[in-house]
Order: sequence, then structure tokens, then C-alpha cells
Amino acid sequence: MSGASTAQAARRLSTLDRWLPAWIGLAMVGGLLVGRFVPALSDVLASMEVGGISVPIALGLLVMMYPVLAKVRYDKVAAVTGDKKLLVSSLLLNWIVGPALMFALAWTFLPDLPEYRTGLIIVGLARCIAMVVIWNDLACGDREAAAVLVAINSVFQVLAFSLLGYVYLTVLPGWLGLDTQGLDVSVGEIALNVLVFLGIPLVAGFASRWIGERTKGRDWYEERFVPKVGPWALYGLLFTIVLLFALQGDAVTSNPLDVVRIALPLLVYFAVMWGLGMILGKALSLGYARSTTLAFTAAGNNFELAIAVAIGTFGATSGEALAGVVGPLIEVPVLVGLVYVSLWVARRWFAVDPYAVEVPARELDEVRS
Repeated sequence: MSGASTAQAARRLSTLDRWLPAWIGLAMVGGLLVGRFVPALSDVLASMEVGGISVPIALGLLVMMYPVLAKVRYDKVAAVTGDKKLLVSSLLLNWIVGPALMFALAWTFLPDLPEYRTGLIIVGLARCIAMVVIWNDLACGDREAAAVLVAINSVFQVLAFSLLGYVYLTVLPGWLGLDTQGLDVSVGEIALNVLVFLGIPLVAGFASRWIGERTKGRDWYEERFVPKVGPWALYGLLFTIVLLFALQGDAVTSNPLDVVRIALPLLVYFAVMWGLGMILGKALSLGYARSTTLAFTAAGNNFELAIAVAIGTFGATSGEALAGVVGPLIEVPVLVGLVYVSLWVARRWFAVDPYAVEVPARELDEVRS
């Protein structure tokens, strides 16, 4: 990309996009401070639960998810489902490699801390169905492919979460002569989380495009409507982060060394899964957009579900719940960083890909400027 086009694309970036890592960092700190100095907030959020889901957190997630799903061109989804290499690769990374890697890392880094270890394994089982659409969008990945892969992960999550939890927390440790830790979670609870956090915004996004294009046309929808609702995805993200970190702010700040020990395997996990996804996409000639989508859907985790399962099964003050909260503490800044790495990779690894050449200038030169 030329310097002129880089500067032109840079001007298209909103202030919120340009300073996203800083806003997320401030949201984390704000959430920790609120949790530390306003301990009654957790009771307030608990009192506003419906079906085990805190209404304010659910609203934040819905606001976060809707704008991204409203951008999807659903008439292109059929072309995505026909890409067998992408679908098979995603299923392999998400449901075989990901849980196995987290299991290995949890036992390697936390052999003497069973509660934290169990919490990490639960995080590894909860495949991403929410924030990945944000990271994928910022990295200029294939939006339609991300929507399809997220939908597939949602279905598999309902069907496989409890089974894989039993395998990785009871069966496999027993085979290997390790300690076992049972997991009792209702499939109905998982289905409810999927329905709320994905189903509602997905239907709303599809309805918005269908109605908007038929009443005002595609140009109006994409040039007028989408830019107005787009920023609300990041507003919802920041709001959700504040609430999630406020829930266990005291636990995080009171156990800094434990947080570090939990963070190390998570850092390795996110980096390895993203790298495997990008390398596999490159090897399969998926192109930059779908390789990026494969990488982020493999690296991301549904920490909302992981936290809900940990709290519901082991209690809000448990080590399992703390490990679940540390998940987004590490995942958010790491995956934001990987957005910029992806945009650098677009130029270095996918130089012959016309789409990669035209990727908006969230690339290395702009990040350094």
C-alpha cells in the first residue's frame, strides 16, 4: 500500500478505533476500581439476574453484537458455507486443538492449583461466539465467514460443552493418572446463553438489513445506517468489560501473583491458536480475509459463558470463577494486539492477495505513527 493510500485510510479511522487499546485498558482499570471500592455492585448485578444472566451485562453484549451483525451481507453466506476447507479447519482448531491445548497448558503451568486449572480448562471449552466479530471486523477479516463460523460454534457449544467438560475434567485426567474435577452444567443453561448473546442480535441484524435494503436501498443502508450504529459495538464492548471486571475486582487486585500464574498459560494459548489459524489459512490458500477470520475464531473464547459456568457450578468466590475473569483480562489486550499483527501480516504474507493490498491502513506504519 502506498504512503498516500495509507494516509487516506488512516483519516477514515474514528478516534474510538484508533485508540481502542487505550479505551479497553481504561475500561479494565475502571471496572477493577469499581469492584474494589463499590463492593455492593456485585449484589446489585446479582439482584438483576434473569435466568442466571445479569440484565446489564446481557444488554451490553447485545449492544456490542448487533452493529457488527447488522453489517453482514447475508446474501453472501451461502458462498461461505461452500468453503469446505475453511469450515473443516475451523472445526478442527476450535473443537479438537483448542480444548486439548488449554488442557495441556493448564496442567503444565498450574499442576498444584486445581481450582485455577479447572477454570482455565472451562475457558478452553467455551469457544468464542461474541467478541470475535469485533476483532475480525477491526482486522478486516471476512465478516460473512465470521458470522457463519460463530453460528457453527454456537451449535457445537450447545451439543459439546458438557461432554467435553466431562472428558477433559474427569475422563482424560483419570486415564493419565491425574486428579479429576467434575463439572455439572445444564445444557439448557448453555443454550440460553447462546440464544441471548447470539440469537437475538443475529435476528435483529438480519432484520435490519432486510428491512433497510428493501425500503431505502443497499447504498443508503451501508452508507448512512451502518456508520451510525457501528460505533455502538465498541460502546457495548467497553461497557461490558467494566461490568465484568467490577464483578471480581477485589479478587483480581487481592491475588496479583495468582493472576500472573493464570495469565501465563492464557498468553501462550491465544498466541499459539491465532498463529495456527493464520498459518493454516495461508497453507490452504484461503486468502487474507478468511485466514484472519480462521485465526481469530480459533484464538477467541466465550469468556461470558466460561464465567457463567464457573460461577454457577463452583460459586462466585471460587478459584474457577477467578480464572474465568482473568480470561478476558488477558484475551482482550492480546487479541487487540493481534489485530495490528494481522494488518502487518496482510502486507508481508499476502502480498499477492488483492484484498490484502487494499486493507484499510490499520497496519504497521499507522500503528507506529
